[in-house]
Amino acid sequence: MTIFKTAVQANKGDLVQVHLIVLEPGERSSNLPEATQAVPYEGWIKGYLLGEHADIGQMVRIETLIGRQLSGILTEINPIYEHNFGKPQPDINFIGREAWKKLEDEG
Repeated sequence: MTIFKTAVQANKGDLVQVHLIVLEPGERSSNLPEATQAVPYEGWIKGYLLGEHADIGQMVRIETLIGRQLSGILTEINPIYEHNFGKPQPDINFIGREAWKKLEDEG
């Protein structure tokens, strides 16, 4: 039986995720609500490690899939993609079927 361990050190070329502050509170738009203006605008970016080795929590430089290079704090090694469209909303679940039926009826 093989037990997989979470990597604690990334090597050059590994897919990693970094955290960075994109805008400090004072740099954010004045059009935002006060509560939003009061906190930094943060980013979690995935890319490939450019340095030889790095541990979680270290400042690293990465290159994204489109070739952009940036620096941030290493937060994850071999991150998974967790995005989704949220829970289905009962009030709108039927809309697609109704739209197709209407298109067929009006032909």
